[in-house]
Amino acid sequence: MVKIRTLLLCLCMPAFLLAMPENNPLKDLRKVSKLNAVNTNDTKSLLFQFGSLLRSSKGTRINNALIYDSNRGYGFDFNSALNVKMNSTSFFISKPTYFSIKVPEGNYQIEVVTGNADKPSNITIKAESRRLMINQLSVIKGKPITTTFNVNVRTPKINDNLNVTLKDREKDILDWDDKMTLEFLGEVTVQSIKITLKNNLTVVYLAGDSTVTDQDVEPWASWGQFITNYFDDSVVVANYAYSGAALSSFKAGNRLKKILSQIKKGDYLFVEFGHNDEKIKGAGNGPWESYSALLTEFVQSARDKGAIAVLVTPTQRRFFNEDGTLKETHGEFPDAMRTVAQKNNIALIDITKMTTELYEAWGDETSRKAFVQYPAHTFPGQEKALDDNTHFNSFGANEIALCILKGIRELDIPLKKQIKKETANYAPKQPNFISSWTLPMSDRFEITKPDGN
Repeated sequence: MVKIRTLLLCLCMPAFLLAMPENNPLKDLRKVSKLNAVNTNDTKSLLFQFGSLLRSSKGTRINNALIYDSNRGYGFDFNSALNVKMNSTSFFISKPTYFSIKVPEGNYQIEVVTGNADKPSNITIKAESRRLMINQLSVIKGKPITTTFNVNVRTPKINDNLNVTLKDREKDILDWDDKMTLEFLGEVTVQSIKITLKNNLTVVYLAGDSTVTDQDVEPWASWGQFITNYFDDSVVVANYAYSGAALSSFKAGNRLKKILSQIKKGDYLFVEFGHNDEKIKGAGNGPWESYSALLTEFVQSARDKGAIAVLVTPTQRRFFNEDGTLKETHGEFPDAMRTVAQKNNIALIDITKMTTELYEAWGDETSRKAFVQYPAHTFPGQEKALDDNTHFNSFGANEIALCILKGIRELDIPLKKQIKKETANYAPKQPNFISSWTLPMSDRFEITKPDGN
């Protein structure tokens, strides 16, 4: 299939939007770039205040729709500045809009002040490659709200001699560039954005394949970019999964080394593989040999760092028998992972079992609504129908994230206490339906399916 990526935003920009702000935070940005080495008290922050009214001498005031410039280090990105309007106290938009800030690798806490005195708003915020952070927050007219969430920013660099090996299609996605990108959707009003480096967060590292990774563009999605919305502000998710990954290729690409160079006592490593491992043939491969050995290596290496390992069996593919039951397509791989967990006293979340219950509860036809299955011409440049039985859309990915949360709550690990208290319990046999799914879609699309199946 020919790769087509479409950005549904204007590709031109009036010259007056190129105006520079009254003050420039590059000095602050340089300070932040040194924080990983010299600061441990989380006191350094970047503050952006929007609108013409000077409310504080602190931070940087932005009173027009500045286009992102890498030398300046901040601005509205992906040709979305044309969507932005300013008043005295804020910027407001009604179309998907991106604001990027150049920051070094690290974990950041973001405080966004939303709302104004003129009208109510409803705000959704995604970070980097569509990680859901704020889901359709209603803000009452005249009563601004401060929302807080955490974002992991990373680069391929491990040390001066070693880097993570990126696939070609990863080299232009937001997860691996030199900036943090926040995406605003809905009827949004933003007064300020504050960004603070945080060194004391619990980090949940994810190692996995296309069913786990942050899918950069619509309509593809995975549970790793939705579970971000359900943890409290003491947790950040660092998702190293990528499409087409198996345990062996994840290790060979230095992703495990990258994780081990950063993971600390009290952090977590979630490991979900199987879809691509089961395709590897030859002597020494298979569920009870290389797969089991590598799973053991991954979890033991995390344990050696004082972290908590959690194994996650692979999500099921959507293939039904005539009697309405689901076909088993993973062979002995889920059993092999269960055995590794039992032998090594490792926490296990049985997503294979939960997704079997989930898909069967929906049934053959209804379950299609959770996957990337759309008729031709649903998206720009889509000449043929999309009919994928492995990869989820946003609704389906969120349902899998809820399954993961159910699994966390059933384990004896501290992370279950860091799930937001308002998150309801979930039962795969009583799932949600797409008719109640209202999350705004991002404007960036690609019709080429992710690697792996």
